[in-house]
Amino acid sequence: AGGHYRPPHCFARYKSAILVAYRNQEKHLRHLLYYIHPFLQRQQLSYTIYLIQQVGSGSFNRAKLLNVGVREAMKDEEWDCLVLHDIDLVPENDYNLYICDEYYPKHMASAMDKFQYTLPYKSFFGGVSALTPEHYMKMNGFPNTYWGDGGEYDDIATRIHLAGMKIVRTSPHLGRYRVMDYNEETELQEPWRRPPSRHNTRKTWKADGMNTLQFRLLSRTKHPLYTKITVD
Repeated sequence: AGGHYRPPHCFARYKSAILVAYRNQEKHLRHLLYYIHPFLQRQQLSYTIYLIQQVGSGSFNRAKLLNVGVREAMKDEEWDCLVLHDIDLVPENDYNLYICDEYYPKHMASAMDKFQYTLPYKSFFGGVSALTPEHYMKMNGFPNTYWGDGGEYDDIATRIHLAGMKIVRTSPHLGRYRVMDYNEETELQEPWRRPPSRHNTRKTWKADGMNTLQFRLLSRTKHPLYTKITVD
């Protein structure tokens, strides 16, 4: 219930909250849940899957939804690790452990089929990442002001460095992910472009994040395979 699981026959060494920003991607959601639950259970983690849904038809704000998810998830449990997960990515390797690095934010999706299993650029922090609550608060979370697709990943990578940390990456042979509905022919016609960063992160990071997060919680419901948090 609520997408929560703990191993029945042993004491889990790690507690991980899986946070997924969501809007009307029912097919991707079913696909992700089908793969991710057995995957996490094989790792013998104690975990909960949270879906954070934005209402309305305005521009999608992934980064702010993840801030909301962190705020709400921390009310339930003292999580060891916050795993921020795109809904259209499925891990390929069971040894890609959904736990945090003790010292630094960890980028887990280091090899996606969409990018021929390499990083699209050096500071990329998109797809799937893992941060302890301490890491997350130290960098003041994610920016709340990115509406529409992309751009926030570079902001987040910059925040990590400004907060005195660095990015560690899961090695590419472990951090392999498939992108659902990825069409190689379309990709060749319209190659992926790095979204422009529209913010001066160096000036804004301390005043735009968890310390200025405002939202209205509309509902919080436990579904059979996930907890859904709906916000305005």
